[in-house]
Amino acid sequence: MTATWMSGPATREAAAVPHPAGHPIAWYTVAGALTTGLQEVLFLGTRPLLGALAANVLALALTTIANTEFQRRVTFAGHPAASPLRVHLQSVGTFAFYAGYGSVVLLSLHLFTPAPSAGVQAAALALASALGGLARFAVLRWWVFPPR
Repeated sequence: MTATWMSGPATREAAAVPHPAGHPIAWYTVAGALTTGLQEVLFLGTRPLLGALAANVLALALTTIANTEFQRRVTFAGHPAASPLRVHLQSVGTFAFYAGYGSVVLLSLHLFTPAPSAGVQAAALALASALGGLARFAVLRWWVFPPR
């Protein structure tokens, strides 16, 4: 669209087309809540067999794949297709971030209690996931699936 101002013509882009299925932040939140819930179920189910750290890493590996695919197909649908390399780098980066971050959270619980319960560990991981999700949304929104 071109507009004429006192200083001469100026060009600005038309407004972006709205997301066909709702606002991306809403879909991101829904996906995050569902995958965090799934992560907690997997964590609690495998913790007795693997221990807290390994159970967290396994749960993250499975849910990161599912969450990234959902984000690509739903939350950021209509955005230019990200290169496969960029999507894979984002997935590996997300997994590494959450695995490291979650491990630090689990190990830090021992500063407050010598033997944290499974419920306390799961709650701490869920809170950490919610906080980390804010950073992940920014990475997905502005690097992996940049606006047109």
